[in-house]
Amino acid sequence: MPNPGAPTPPRWSAEDAFLELLTDTLENLEGPARGQFLQRFFRSIAQVDLDETQSLNLWEQSLVRKRELSDSIGKRIAFQAALVDVLASANLLRLPILMEYEELRKLQINAATDPLTGLYNRRFFDDFFEKELNRAVRYSHRLALVVFDLHRFKEVNDRYGHPQGDLLLQMAASTLRKSLRTSDYAFRIGGDEFALLLPQSDPEQAAALSRRLRSAYTTAIEPLHMGIPLALDFGLAVYPDDGELREVLIRVADERLYQFKNGVHPTATPQAAAAQASVADVHKQEIPSAPQSSAEPLPAARAPATDPERRRWERVSLATTHAYALIGEGVEFTARVIDLGYGGVALESSRPEDFKDLFNAVLHVPILPPVRVNLRLVYQGQGHAGTTRIGCSFVT
Repeated sequence: MPNPGAPTPPRWSAEDAFLELLTDTLENLEGPARGQFLQRFFRSIAQVDLDETQSLNLWEQSLVRKRELSDSIGKRIAFQAALVDVLASANLLRLPILMEYEELRKLQINAATDPLTGLYNRRFFDDFFEKELNRAVRYSHRLALVVFDLHRFKEVNDRYGHPQGDLLLQMAASTLRKSLRTSDYAFRIGGDEFALLLPQSDPEQAAALSRRLRSAYTTAIEPLHMGIPLALDFGLAVYPDDGELREVLIRVADERLYQFKNGVHPTATPQAAAAQASVADVHKQEIPSAPQSSAEPLPAARAPATDPERRRWERVSLATTHAYALIGEGVEFTARVIDLGYGGVALESSRPEDFKDLFNAVLHVPILPPVRVNLRLVYQGQGHAGTTRIGCSFVT
């Protein structure tokens, strides 16, 4: 039994626990691999460019400093404290941190999201649309834009008040969020206006997803018994079928939204005929169908799957954890693990060009021991903060 008089072991924070795990993991790596990892590690946490030898020396100094501090005060010191002390002594913490990381993270989130719905806001939509369009041009793949608004929403505010209207907006946002693929992004761009950006989606895929969202929203609000035929109306445009400029795609999507709301469907161009035919089908449905599962994106320059709109496996989100993957034989570089499922894994990396069609990785996720896997590259899409989202399937 534990000695009642023995000191209580320290309870590490998530950051401290991660660094302790990292310390143990690096001990088992060969020198070159450890040096490469630490070089990127110090660039990430201190924004300094060191060579591999300098990075290894700095890491060893931190380990020694931890032991010295622990011995001097008679209790175990977190590695994070020793690391900060060594970096400061080496004049490598050039910008003082004046707020907690979580507070800074909240500010970043608030700047990019709509406070009512939690979706990305209009400012982020404008910036992100331009980046995704440039990516679509560079890699010669399609990009679909879908704009939504709530049919007869003003009547809800007039009859039931703005709190009820806010609830319906939140339910619309929740419907969009639940039905999207990991590569898709949803935005609130106006009062009752929403938008989706769907990388590597053609008109048929975008229209099918939009119909499912419309149906899912109708099902979600049915228990409220509004007495008003509220619905998600939509219009879509696809690069390069409907235009190559952001302003042109937005105008085309808005025009098709207006046509949808008024039941007018002019003759479509050959490129968009399938999409407009799918939109027309919605007005013929008196009873909406049940919502279906969301889609995996079609990879560029790869053969489409038999049913590209349906996700094959459920995924568990790991975006809020410290899960990571060591990529390549001998650990060539690392990537963040975003989600994990029976069929594959989604990663986030600032080095998308280094991923091969087939590659090995060691996954480090909470609870599980390190797992070595063989992966196949399925798609690449926009990640967060300038990174790229990498979708992979397991190879048996």
